[in-house]
Amino acid sequence: MSAQGSPKITLIRSVNEQPILRHSESEGVSADVVTSDKMSVFSRLHSLRGKVRLFGHFFHAQFLLLAVVEYLSFVSVYLFVSPLLDTTRLSSPLAQRWPEAAFAGMILVLAIASMGLYDARQREGIKGALIRLMVACLSGLLAMILLDALFSLFTTDAAYIGEFVLLAIVYSIGLRIYFYKFVDGNVLQRRVLVVGAGRRAASIDKLRRKTDQRGFELVGYVRTSPDEPVQVGNHKLLDIDDDIRHFAVEHQIDEIVIAPDDRRRRLPLEGLIDCRMSGISITDLLDFFERETEKIRLDLIQPSWLIYAEGFKRNILRSVAKRAFDILISSVMLLICAPLMALTALAILLEGKGRGPVLYRQERVGRDGRCFNLYKFRSMRADAEKDGVARWAQPNDSRITRVGSCIRKYRLDELPQLWNIFVSDMSLVGPRPERPEFVEQLSKVNALYKERHRVTPGLAGWAQVCYPYGASRKDSMEKLQYDLYYVKNHGLLFDFYILVQTAEIIFFKKGVR
Repeated sequence: MSAQGSPKITLIRSVNEQPILRHSESEGVSADVVTSDKMSVFSRLHSLRGKVRLFGHFFHAQFLLLAVVEYLSFVSVYLFVSPLLDTTRLSSPLAQRWPEAAFAGMILVLAIASMGLYDARQREGIKGALIRLMVACLSGLLAMILLDALFSLFTTDAAYIGEFVLLAIVYSIGLRIYFYKFVDGNVLQRRVLVVGAGRRAASIDKLRRKTDQRGFELVGYVRTSPDEPVQVGNHKLLDIDDDIRHFAVEHQIDEIVIAPDDRRRRLPLEGLIDCRMSGISITDLLDFFERETEKIRLDLIQPSWLIYAEGFKRNILRSVAKRAFDILISSVMLLICAPLMALTALAILLEGKGRGPVLYRQERVGRDGRCFNLYKFRSMRADAEKDGVARWAQPNDSRITRVGSCIRKYRLDELPQLWNIFVSDMSLVGPRPERPEFVEQLSKVNALYKERHRVTPGLAGWAQVCYPYGASRKDSMEKLQYDLYYVKNHGLLFDFYILVQTAEIIFFKKGVR
């Protein structure tokens, strides 16, 4: 015991001689005695750690901070640094230049986001990140020059915009080197305590990649009872003498995750209520995984969770706005892409020497289970399924033609689906529509597969952003977890975020088969 009677952690030995952390109190000190300083610090900061929910989606606080710092820095560079290269530009009033600076900074931030550089799933090292940063800034520069040529958004010339982007690249490289070395995975993490030590709780321990653990720091596990089977490492097992609130506040726990294998086991309800009333978050295991992995774990899902979970909502205004956005973008894209679509059709005709259709029509399952005809440019031989049996596409599929391989690589085969979007069979964003034969098979594997059809299928989707191309039952079940996440949390701004992220897939040819 310490001289002043403060709580402490000691090591005890379990039955298999592995050390277990044990928390105990000094005699005469109540567990309710907690310093107000720790409580005030905790209550002010815990909601800013880990992942932050915005517009139905979860973003890492670290990357949100990076985006805000970069945006403000880009605006400052445009206003105060770039003019130093040509002092005559300082004569224009600040009030005239700041809207341009705000717009230029936003274009660069969106370009960087489109390369996945604010995405926690980005697993490339600093070299790969810098390459993506260069590509993002170049595309941002081209976008600004094009928009300025069309709408005269800037009072400066193209040379000034180029100088601004060059300075922004230099600054952003230095900032990101510092970020990846000192900030990423080191600050703004939630300290998490898990109630439960069985199979369900052990699933958290399997998140071993840095990308999966960016948002939290696992403090340890607490057994619900002495006879609960243990499937977590004993070095992470805690014995806190039934005083969970005092331990949580003393060790600055931000969140307690409830993860017993058997819901009928006795939980420390009084202590958990005390923690909740003290401002500590209490989270169900499935909600924890939804936030940290951005998908809904099929192996942990329970019917009661589906009934009571937030989300899965329908909003008439959101639906009308989304439909209007689909009509606007699909009609504009059909006009812009018309020459490219004509060249693609010509290439298919020349390769096939005029034999075989240019467009491939295939029945797919849409919203509420209704079927529709999906259109694509034909990328396989005309006799690819001459026996009438539906097959998954395979790696290096021999049925794919040379032109087909090229248009698949850059997603050009999907362009005719803009018509499906225009006539409301599809949306710009949503779960990818699947063939009726596969839907029937996959619904037998997991009954939740049909829940994908609660929303309109899309040209781009959350599963395509998060998961590489897959064409098997196993891959479909993995993608279903991301599709359910989208169905639960979909919204206009989340759709926009998915569209921005899709640029990375097209440019770097991720998931192409």
